[in-house]
Amino acid sequence: MPTIAQQFGMEEALAQLGVKAINDGTSTGNEWFSNGELIESYSPVDGQLIGKVRATTAADYERVMESATKAFKTFRTMPAPQRGEIVRQFGNKLRELKEPLGKLVSYEMGKSLQEGYGEVQEMIDICDFAVGLSRQLNGQTIPSERPKHVMREQWHSIGVVGIISAFNFPVAVWSWNTALAWICGDVCVWKASEKAPLCSIACQNIIAGILKDNNLPEGISCIINGDYKVGEMMTTDVRIPLISATGSTRMGRIVGTTVAQRFGKSLLELGGNNAIIITPTADLKVVVPGAVFGAVGTAGQRCTSTRRLIIHESVYDKVRDAIVGAYKQLTIGNPLDQKNHIGPLIDKDAVNTYLAAIEKAKAEGGKVLVDGGVLSGEGYESGCYVKPAIIEAENHFEIVQHETFAPVLYLMKYSGDVENAIDLQNGVAQGLSSAIMTNDLKEAEKFLSFSGSDCGIANVNIGTSGAEIGGAFGGEKETGGGRESGSDAWKIYMRRQTNTVNYSDELPLAQGIKFDL
Repeated sequence: MPTIAQQFGMEEALAQLGVKAINDGTSTGNEWFSNGELIESYSPVDGQLIGKVRATTAADYERVMESATKAFKTFRTMPAPQRGEIVRQFGNKLRELKEPLGKLVSYEMGKSLQEGYGEVQEMIDICDFAVGLSRQLNGQTIPSERPKHVMREQWHSIGVVGIISAFNFPVAVWSWNTALAWICGDVCVWKASEKAPLCSIACQNIIAGILKDNNLPEGISCIINGDYKVGEMMTTDVRIPLISATGSTRMGRIVGTTVAQRFGKSLLELGGNNAIIITPTADLKVVVPGAVFGAVGTAGQRCTSTRRLIIHESVYDKVRDAIVGAYKQLTIGNPLDQKNHIGPLIDKDAVNTYLAAIEKAKAEGGKVLVDGGVLSGEGYESGCYVKPAIIEAENHFEIVQHETFAPVLYLMKYSGDVENAIDLQNGVAQGLSSAIMTNDLKEAEKFLSFSGSDCGIANVNIGTSGAEIGGAFGGEKETGGGRESGSDAWKIYMRRQTNTVNYSDELPLAQGIKFDL
């Protein structure tokens, strides 16, 4: 009987992406090297070893930084539209390799194949966005108070951008950063999650070919691999003016503090504790798929996953029963098989965290509506498949106040006006994504007003999960305050400079100050 990897053509996909059984995990482009210990990547889908990656040593890292800093001096002088052309070629290559790369994302991380393909599509979309942006890195002209003076504001490349990404989006978040950083004239050093290192090998192979074909220097795109100690090499390195880090709030506190101590900049995308408010006028045809996909998509391992449903007491029973009924229709299994809705958690540590959260919720007084638990038997040999759970809870429960990266959904009631629901939604430490389901215009506008949702993302009649690249992505409070992807997020990858030009024959001073000699 063929294995899952054989059944879904993983060997062919890996070959197309240049991923070998044993891979060097450090690269400056076409040059690959590593002298560290081997990192083994096991698939949570079937527990099988996919491949190995050699970790980056301190000496390897130094070679990377020497190459990156040298490449920056050349790359920053290249006109931005020409840099955009490189990104365009990268996006086109991703179109060619969408199927094998999407399969690798699904198999190495465990998300559904449709979500794996969708993640590669995000990469393609941000490339398209960046190509257009490469002709729009505009400054501005500012009126001067002094005669025959002009003030201007312009933007310059910042340098080496360090990227630390998480396992749950093993390729998309890297591309959000690199596509914008590259058109801004920056070079990138990427530390991928040690839980999905093969995805970084595949992505580096793709861009390395583009850079070689265009005779561009080594160092524009670099990767390093390893545990948190490898990440520390970047966060403490004064040669890296910007660190973009995606992960837990705990990790973000460490990164933010370390980078701030050397006066670097941080772009932090951290935890979420996202809620959907469901009002009396909400349409169940919208509520159910929005809430269920938000809660169980990627097995609850998105930073935008729906953790809480805040439901008006007048429709609570109806909504609860509809959500519970929808959970009975979910299928759990091999995510490469598109008949399944939910794949595995990333590893057994995640499973233990999931189980502990359920027990904690019950101990605090939560009522289980849909039982959780670990699945076993044929098809579940990896030990990473769990059942999505639904628990009636209160917002003040300690476990509800924390993000659990797993498919655990908390239901709670609100009464009275929508302001009461907004208070509950805002009453957590995180501030990433939020949503309201309503057909009442006044409720929608209250939710979106300055006194409404305190999150970086606020949606009406769609769920908390699933963002388009055109909008800036990120959140407030313990989510870190960073913004990636669309809108004017490009500005974080550049440094701002104000210029004043005097084209007169005199030297008037600002504020009318006199200084006569």
